[in-house]
Amino acid sequence: MTSPAHAAPDDRAASGFSESLSPGEFKAVFRGHPGGVAVITADAGDGPVALTATSVSSVSADPPLLIFSVSAQSSAAPVLAAAETVVVHLLDSDDLRVAEVGATSGIDRFAELPWSRLVTGEPVYNGVRAWVRCAVIDRMDAGGSTVIAAHAVQANIARESSAPLVYHNRTWHRLGPDTAL
Repeated sequence: MTSPAHAAPDDRAASGFSESLSPGEFKAVFRGHPGGVAVITADAGDGPVALTATSVSSVSADPPLLIFSVSAQSSAAPVLAAAETVVVHLLDSDDLRVAEVGATSGIDRFAELPWSRLVTGEPVYNGVRAWVRCAVIDRMDAGGSTVIAAHAVQANIARESSAPLVYHNRTWHRLGPDTAL
């Protein structure tokens, strides 16, 4: 798809651009771009929330910063908008069930998986490959999402991963030695 579709006039005016890919075209482009899978948890005081994300990215090692985005349509969005800290769980293929639960709408994402709270109060899924506790340092509205920047303050690596979990073209995938180029 090389020719851009045009957004509705009010969408173009809001973004400041006269041309725009349609949401369907934009999604189609990114379906071919795999992303590592993470689950983000937080609790702003009214109970824990979790969501699965492929938007987690490291920004800086010194200071240790990462970013991720949260759709305004996510049930976890209000808590993530208020939380001062979050836990970013970086998953491998052994953690597929955690990713699936975090991506399922309308369920209690803490009812069927083992989890606990860190001494600082954040919810954390037990046994995942790795997690990073972060202090939220900034939020930026971006279209129908919020981009959250966070400073890594604590980490736990439970195991080295030989089979990272990625999401590509609407499907979970396991990377392995046979996929290396």
